[in-house]
This record gives sequence, C-alpha cells and structure tokens, in this order.
Amino acid sequence: MQWHRIESLEITIEKLVYGGDGLGRLPGDEQGRGKAVFVPFTLTGEKVQASIEQDKRGFARAKIENISAASVHRIEPACPYFQGCGGCHYQHTDYENQLAIKSEILSENLRRLAKLKLPSEIRVHPSPPWNYRNRTRLQVRGEGDFALGYFKASSHALLPVETCPISSPLLNRAIQVLWQMGRAGKVPPALREIELFANEDDSQLQIELYSDRRVADQRNGLRSTQAFAELLRTEVPELVSVYSFAQTIAMARGGEGHISEEPDWMLHPGEFRYRTQSGALRVSGGSFFQVNRFLVDKLVSIVTAGRSGTMALDLYAGVGLFSVALASSFDHIMAVESSQSSVSDLQYNSQPKVKAVRAKVDEFLTRRGVNLHPDLVVADPPRAGLGDRVARALVQLAAPRLMYVSCDPATLARDLVPLIGGGYQVEQAHLIDLFPQTYHIETVVELVR
Repeated sequence: MQWHRIESLEITIEKLVYGGDGLGRLPGDEQGRGKAVFVPFTLTGEKVQASIEQDKRGFARAKIENISAASVHRIEPACPYFQGCGGCHYQHTDYENQLAIKSEILSENLRRLAKLKLPSEIRVHPSPPWNYRNRTRLQVRGEGDFALGYFKASSHALLPVETCPISSPLLNRAIQVLWQMGRAGKVPPALREIELFANEDDSQLQIELYSDRRVADQRNGLRSTQAFAELLRTEVPELVSVYSFAQTIAMARGGEGHISEEPDWMLHPGEFRYRTQSGALRVSGGSFFQVNRFLVDKLVSIVTAGRSGTMALDLYAGVGLFSVALASSFDHIMAVESSQSSVSDLQYNSQPKVKAVRAKVDEFLTRRGVNLHPDLVVADPPRAGLGDRVARALVQLAAPRLMYVSCDPATLARDLVPLIGGGYQVEQAHLIDLFPQTYHIETVVELVR
C-alpha cells in the first residue's frame, strides 16, 4: 500500500531507535503487519497524528502533526531552535529518560546485531545536561545578510542561531560577538565555517577558520581573515590561538569537497592547553579531542584506571588522551595515529616511554602486530568502527585485555562479533553520556581473554 504525503494517520510509538526517531507501524494490509514508520521527536508509548513524508518499500518516514496521548516523560524543550536545528534530538524529554532511552538502544543493538547478552547491567555515567560542549562548528554566511548557525535538520540549509544551550558559556559569548561583528560587516566574505574550542574551565578559546579558497583569492581574503582574527581577539580576550584552513567551494556549500590538512596561517599556534587529571595537553587546530568538558576525566579513568603492565597499545590515539594517563603505570606505550596534526600533538604531549607512530591502524597491525605482545590494547576508532581487518588483527594480537571506546552502537556490535568469536569475552559495558540532548551514544566495552 502506498501512502501519500498529505495523509494523516494515528501512529503508536513502540520504541525509540538509534538516530533519534520513534518507531511505529502503519496500518496492516491483508498480508499482515504494517511496515515500520519512523517519526522524529516522539517518545515510547505516545500516540501521535503524523503525515507521511517518505514512503519506501520497506519503511516510511512521517512528520508529527499532533500528540493524541503524550508520554509522562515529555517536557518543554529548553532551546528555541529545537526541531529546526539538526544538532539535538531529545530535548523534548527529561534527562533521566534520555539515559534510559540510550541504555535500551545500546542493549538492543548488542542483542540484535552481536547476539550478545551482557554479563551485567550497563554502567551509566551521566553528564550535566546543559553547557557541556567544549567545541562547536558553525556555518557562516558573510556575504549579503550575515548569518551564523547550524545546518537545519536533514539539510545543508543554514539555520541562523544566536545561542546554543548545550555549548559552554565561553562558546556562547563568542557566538554573540561573532553576530555583532557580522552585523557590523566585519566578517570576511570568504569565511564559510568557524569552529570554536574551549578548554576544560572555559578560560581559553581556540578557533579554526575555514574559508572558500576561490573567494579568498579574489578578495585578498588572507589579509582580511588575519585582520578579522586579530579583531576577534580584542573582543574575546580568552582567544589564544587561531588556525585558518582553505576549503573548496563544494565543501563550503555542504557537498563533497576538500579541506587542506595544513593551515594557511596560524596565530599563536600551540598555545592552547586542555588540562586533564593526567596533565595538560596541547591540542592544535585540526586535532581531535572529546567534546564533553565535564566527562573527559571520567572517560579516561574508565579506560585506564587500575591497568598496569609492561606494554600498552593505544590505537587511534589522537593527541594522547589515554597514552598520557597510561604512562604512569606501563613501562612502554605504543600510540598509533594517522592524522598529522594529532600526531604532532601526541609527540609533544608524550613522555619518553610513549612512542608515537603515524600510521593507519590496519596497516600498522598488519606490518608490526606479530612482534607486539601488549598487556592492554585501547582502541578508540572513529564512527566507522574497527572494521573486519582491524578486528581480526586484534584477535591475532591476543592481548589479555582490550578496551574498546565506541561512538556508534551499530559498528560496535558489528566489531564485537569477530572479537568474541576469536576468544574475547565482554566483562563490562559503560555508557558515558558525552552527548546529552542528542541520540549519540559513547560506549566503553571491557573485553578479556
């Protein structure tokens, strides 16, 4: 049965799924159960009136029009841009329920995709639900009527945003200053994106500027961007360093494009420091770092506390967040990272017992894994996960303990299949809520053999 966009149906939400949507069912036909329909901004058990917006062979997507029966956990969102901005997904429910939703989604993914029944309940580590982000990336429209904000939900259209309740106070103050400068015509027309990064106590700010190379070349953009950065420093005295990158026009419009790995220019590079319980870390422009300013030390403790031995292997090491902590209890640490900017910071942040290696993890394990005998492996891959090649290499490596840090439950579940099949057992799973108000789930799984 095909459903038209204008049709409005009453749908009962069975559960929430990874991605932020509620799952319901369309009315069944003579062949049986109705197809799945995904409705954003709903909650388990709610009855809603929704109109079909997309009808595929195996599922449909719908937009909520009215709530017939609301959940007891539904609340008024705190952000005026909620549902328009694509950043948050759960502001319509209380924080305790957000944690319950994420815990159930994580368990269900592990059960369904990895056929894994956990030996004990997931340990949930909450965060303050607001002002937690230390980093935010904003889209900029400097030509014509100035605008600064985020992409609209499921779109590359710009939604102007003047405040962000999940970002730190310093980031919000910087956003306000940028709006003032933009309205005064002081933002370079070539500027397309700006990333703001605050340290652990909101006392230092670092920014990355991303400019359209073509417009910059036409309008003497390099000099105007430098002048803009200097002016911004006078308005936001916490600003300690600036990195400027070029991007292609395709990337600037939200499509596929290219960003140069090396910055065009830098203002006071390397001065930004992020302090953790293990030490102060240099984090340069272009380097990855965790975004929740309240839970960085908790994450490090879960991964590293109580671990000791002769050798540890830190894969996807970034700037050395885990390596620096492990250096106090291991004789040698091998830290592997592929990003040039992150490797430079990793080398700067590391003690002599940490050897930083710039390499792709799969190539490193294939080339050198047979000669390594680590007591502990820490793996913190990007959203795509380990992949089969790395998972199989870790099985061959046979470290007695493996700490897998994941930001995607589906790729985590997929990777656990070969690890468990190769002899590992899950000892404990942790849900560290690095991303309140959103559907994103950070997990640490402890595996032993």
